[in-house]
Amino acid sequence: MKSIVSLLLLALALPAQAQDQDRQQRGKLLYETHCATCHTERLHGRDKTSVKSMADLRDQVTRWAPQTKRSFTLDELEDVVRYLNRTHYRFRQ
Repeated sequence: MKSIVSLLLLALALPAQAQDQDRQQRGKLLYETHCATCHTERLHGRDKTSVKSMADLRDQVTRWAPQTKRSFTLDELEDVVRYLNRTHYRFRQ
């Protein structure tokens, strides 16, 4: 019985993991396509940064997104934020 419950839980978790991976890929693609042309890796590694938390990171992404001349959805902005956090900032979510 335990193995059936474990399999059911695993089956329920797989679509969520796949969706999370899709969103991670989308965040990376959006950043590389629309943001990385102006932002180098040095930008995210500066000692003097105004980004001290996830809230700061969201604020900065939202603030600068219009500079790309692309209309981002809220989900897309969040995907970029999560991508940057995962690859550079590593704040707790």
